[in-house]
Amino acid sequence: MDRQAYSKAIYNKLFENKEILKQQYNSSRNAIGYFFIDDLLPEELAQEIYTSFPKAAEMVLKKSLREDKYVAAQMNKYNPLLEEIIYAFQDAEIVTLVGEICGLKGIEPDEHLYAGGISMMGHKQFLNPHLDNSHNKDRQLWRVLNLLYYVTPHWQEPYGGNLELWPGGIKQKQITIHSKFNRLAVMATHNHSLHSVSPVTHQGYRCCISNYYFSQNPVHEDDTFHVTSFRGRPEDKVTDVLLQADTALRMGIRQVFKKGIVENPHVYRKEDGKEKNKD
Repeated sequence: MDRQAYSKAIYNKLFENKEILKQQYNSSRNAIGYFFIDDLLPEELAQEIYTSFPKAAEMVLKKSLREDKYVAAQMNKYNPLLEEIIYAFQDAEIVTLVGEICGLKGIEPDEHLYAGGISMMGHKQFLNPHLDNSHNKDRQLWRVLNLLYYVTPHWQEPYGGNLELWPGGIKQKQITIHSKFNRLAVMATHNHSLHSVSPVTHQGYRCCISNYYFSQNPVHEDDTFHVTSFRGRPEDKVTDVLLQADTALRMGIRQVFKKGIVENPHVYRKEDGKEKNKD
């Protein structure tokens, strides 16, 4: 399969369910707009994507108070099938269709895969509640949509590794979206789109294909610039205090250095080697 074939299958599935997905998104747009759809691709294709994932040792481990997960964006190092499925989601017709479902115009994908690409989470790994960085790598476009395609067969909800949305903040109960095999979840990213991934309790790996869409305009008119901003889970108040202090420090740095002072390696550097990005 190449990206055109994947794109056609994805587009057809989304188009067939367009009105249902619109209703799902619209019912949540006043909090954190989102929708999800199951059986995105024929099962055998989704299975093939899963078996193409690299081993954890071949990916980058990001481990801190904020998160614990394996990620990769330099896709030419891995099975070519993974690059094909990632960029299939960047097909112009799919981008436009997802924009129509979410009521957003002028959105565009990110060829550099800034914070996108592939990810895996194994036993005890997690992603604490956070707001995604509000902009793209050059701080020229607003990040507006997060697309997450889950590909681990037989992944049960009790295994953890599920997407959690916190529309009322961490003091209110979260919405859990099961990271079910062959499910695509799409959520809006803005000043109030706090989300997380629940700790994994299973011995296997939850595998995910990630894309972000960007726009000249934010989702909400009152959205403001922010770095990736983490909180602790409700039961972990000490971590919450430390992570809020961490965010305040990084925001202070960005007020002085607009593009940051440390290069973020999580970007797809094409063969010309010219692409650089700062966080």
